[in-house]
Amino acid sequence: MALILIRAMNRKKALNGLADLERHANLTIVGKPKSISLDKIHDVTKRVIKQEPRNDIKVAVLVKVEEDTTVSIMNLRKIHPPVHVIVISEEYPEYKTLNNEYYNAKVFDGYYSAKNKSKKQDK
Repeated sequence: MALILIRAMNRKKALNGLADLERHANLTIVGKPKSISLDKIHDVTKRVIKQEPRNDIKVAVLVKVEEDTTVSIMNLRKIHPPVHVIVISEEYPEYKTLNNEYYNAKVFDGYYSAKNKSKKQDK
């Protein structure tokens, strides 16, 4: 299971980015995406991208996917979502903190998985 951080300029782009994870990267979102404070992810972003993060980001969403970190990275490299996507590996010291933050964070409203609907229709 991998943690994925989505940084977007607005809510609409964040929702499109979440949909792209499932539709185009073929990742399976587990549970509900969670809103997270931009302050809490600033240092993680800076550490992962090895430069100062962009200032125009207004929305941050943390999501768990069923696939492991390597599969998530490889699948995401093939697509170009309208958001900044960071896969947080267990190797990063911030992983444990973000994982705990995921359980305490507020649900990011507005996203409904297309995969869940198709699974229900198949039954």
